[in-house]
Amino acid sequence: MDVLTVLNLGDFAHAFSKMGMFPVFDVAYYIVSIVYLKYEPGSVEVSRRSPVASWLSAMLYCFGSYILADIMLGSSPIDYFQYNSHILLASAVWYLIFYCPLNLFYKCVTFLPVKLVLVALKEVVRTRKIAAGVHHAHHAYHHGFFIMVIVGYVKGSGVALMSNFEQLLRGMWRPETTEILNMSFPTKASLYGAILFTLQEAHWLPVSKSMLILAFTLFMATSKVVMTARHSHGSPFTLIESWVCHLLFGSPLGATEDDHHPPAAAAPSSPLKTKEDLGEGARKRKVKKAE
Repeated sequence: MDVLTVLNLGDFAHAFSKMGMFPVFDVAYYIVSIVYLKYEPGSVEVSRRSPVASWLSAMLYCFGSYILADIMLGSSPIDYFQYNSHILLASAVWYLIFYCPLNLFYKCVTFLPVKLVLVALKEVVRTRKIAAGVHHAHHAYHHGFFIMVIVGYVKGSGVALMSNFEQLLRGMWRPETTEILNMSFPTKASLYGAILFTLQEAHWLPVSKSMLILAFTLFMATSKVVMTARHSHGSPFTLIESWVCHLLFGSPLGATEDDHHPPAAAAPSSPLKTKEDLGEGARKRKVKKAE
């Protein structure tokens, strides 16, 4: 019985949901986010030509979800910049990734076993942000369930939703790559997660918040680690979405995300690719170019 008490899943979920994110998990979030920024075409050149624009882009990658959520809830968009420790930590990560001698830091964090750990830690932060966004919106709009979903969705994928604005900072605006038109797996998962946390907040989902955080974190971390290890652009939702879209909207049955990605022989910088897809799909090529 003592062993069962120690291994009680409810207690573990509660302890996990109360675990602090700073600094370990936040550092992992900043590292993975800025690595994806470095994958973007022209980002290395911008970092040499205009470090200020590169830094602003990095800050949007790290804190874009907070900025967008604050704007939607009527707060100052620069409110999060009062947390000096977070800004300095993200700035240090940005500097090391773009300017470390011999590119050593970038090589270390993109070494696959290390990157898989960092990706898993980032998904822990993403889940917390979705839950926090729904909770915050619930206090501001107690019965605004759609607002809860939207704010939670933005908190989980605000960086991707602001990608076009971030591209403007780097002088490479591509409106056809908007995340709404070409939703990546993290963006879709953030939307579904926001719906789940909204149902839980409204007491329509018979599960505790801590248990939902644990379950959704495990799903997100496992999915992203597998996708990163396989360099895959697929999604666990593809089959279900295919059938639902065919049933409700008349979309062609069997169409998957991979259908939108050309084979290796085609142009690798197709505008239909999303931000994360471009980074993962062109990872090897961009690493060679950066070196």
